[in-house]
Amino acid sequence: MDVVTAHLPGLRVHSVELLGEGLDNTAYLVNDELVVRFSKESDPTDRAARIVREVALLAVVADVCPVSVPAPTVVAPDLGCLAYPKLPGVPLADLGLPADAARAAAIAASLGDLLASLHAVPPERVAGLVEPDDQPTSGWREDAAALYAAVANAVPAHHRRSIEIFLATPPPADRAELVFSHNDIGIEHVLVDPATGLVTGVIDWSDAALTDSAYGIGLLCRDLGDVALTTAVDRLRHAHDQAFSLRERAVFYARCSVLEDFAYGLETGRQTYTDRGLAALNRLFPP
Repeated sequence: MDVVTAHLPGLRVHSVELLGEGLDNTAYLVNDELVVRFSKESDPTDRAARIVREVALLAVVADVCPVSVPAPTVVAPDLGCLAYPKLPGVPLADLGLPADAARAAAIAASLGDLLASLHAVPPERVAGLVEPDDQPTSGWREDAAALYAAVANAVPAHHRRSIEIFLATPPPADRAELVFSHNDIGIEHVLVDPATGLVTGVIDWSDAALTDSAYGIGLLCRDLGDVALTTAVDRLRHAHDQAFSLRERAVFYARCSVLEDFAYGLETGRQTYTDRGLAALNRLFPP
């Protein structure tokens, strides 16, 4: 942790633990109070540019977001490193699905309001900080079909017919506009108070993009179920398009993304993703 102590000379490191590792970053927790993240990007120029962009983006997000987001105190672009004080709460993924519909609805309402705040950001305000993520729904379906073909033998037999019908059905129409969004708002990135279940923060903004307004709702549907879907659609429909169109695309993204998560869990051996995928298959592809 030399990079941290170099930027925070008064810090004495007592403990370091691995927080998590994804495709893009590895994160550590120092002294149970400081999150230190390193980019996996191998190209030094791209790595530094990503850190600079993300820090600028977090400043925009903090200005509009109704919950806590990372506020970097250490920025070392040449090392692909940034650090920020640990946010309050624990990942919702660590607590499992809410035990009752009311709590799932409350979480979805909070995240729906968060998404609405992000979607209201003018695209020009984040120009140069994020890229469009604008794959057509037909491309999503093709990718989902390829993933399913790779993992079909591991999918419980009673889900296969429902999945195959979905993959054979024409996808919904593409979105009418692109909006600014977190673009990966799964429950592993949502922090909650374990006592109250209230959302306290959202982390990992490295995938933020201009994208379909329904995608974030789709991830809430995948992870939290129908109650969350209905609640989030109600929070966002007035800002975008008719509730039916928004809901239809959100369910489509939920179904595609659960296949993506399930395949990722199998490929990497991460049982958490596999187990979560199986639970979501029960909701999204009932027999």
